[in-house]
Amino acid sequence: MQQRRSLLSIPASLLFLLPAGVFVFIFIILPFFWIAAVSFTNRTLTGRTAVDPEYVGLANYLRLFDPDRFLRSGEFGASLVITGQFVFFSAIVGQVLLGLLLAWFFFNRKGWVRETVQTLAILAWIMPDVVVAFAWFAFLDRDAGTLNQILSTLGIGKPDWLINLPLVSVIIFNTWRGTAFSMLLFTSAFGSIPPSHLETAAVAGANTWQRLRDIILPLIRTHIITDLILITLWTFNTFTPFLLTGGGPAFQTELVSIFTYRTAFKFFRFGQGSAVGMIMMLINLVFAIFYLFLLRRQQVKL
Repeated sequence: MQQRRSLLSIPASLLFLLPAGVFVFIFIILPFFWIAAVSFTNRTLTGRTAVDPEYVGLANYLRLFDPDRFLRSGEFGASLVITGQFVFFSAIVGQVLLGLLLAWFFFNRKGWVRETVQTLAILAWIMPDVVVAFAWFAFLDRDAGTLNQILSTLGIGKPDWLINLPLVSVIIFNTWRGTAFSMLLFTSAFGSIPPSHLETAAVAGANTWQRLRDIILPLIRTHIITDLILITLWTFNTFTPFLLTGGGPAFQTELVSIFTYRTAFKFFRFGQGSAVGMIMMLINLVFAIFYLFLLRRQQVKL
């Protein structure tokens, strides 16, 4: 009797994976190698080099890291410093910490307040970027903005947020935008903690801070590292602040993603823009490897 071929055999499995593999190759792998190749040329959108680009070696990369212009306003180094500040305060201090505190505050609480806060946080996360950006633009407007109307009523004044405090404004905006993900992730993590651990600590006389520090945080350390990986990468690559400030004023909010856009699609220097894109990819890779190393160490300890 002839043995029937299993549907889960290796050739059949590869056949099922083929459509996804073709999609990944066309939209991820192929563009990656094309950008890598373009980064070594002087390709532009118009002119002679648009039709016949020349190989320039590492010239695009050397120009980005030129010591004489590296930290000059509007150059790659200055954008990298601004992006570092934006990621640290918006992602690590803002979204991760605020999401953790919100999840802990509403842990084991019931009622309409918790449901309302969670619903509003999720709405802020899932709304389209353009809608959120225009809403915040109106909220921060100097003359008719809601925030300044409140501050004026309190006698504090009416600062021009997007002109005088542009980086602070986009950090607050991005923190408000992305905190929901951290809050939901940590809420799920808290739900996986055995109640007996907290009950024993309460009987032993541990206060809220001691329970959070000595029981909760060690048990959800893996979730914290996972959240840090995702939030850091998303924040480093975000382009949404461009909708608020356009990278200004005077390049004060020009993140690396905005610098890449300006270089490649405003000045049409595709070669240099591709070089910036490759550097961003390497920075993302370093972030991911570092966090995954921490995650693996934590799993080994457990």
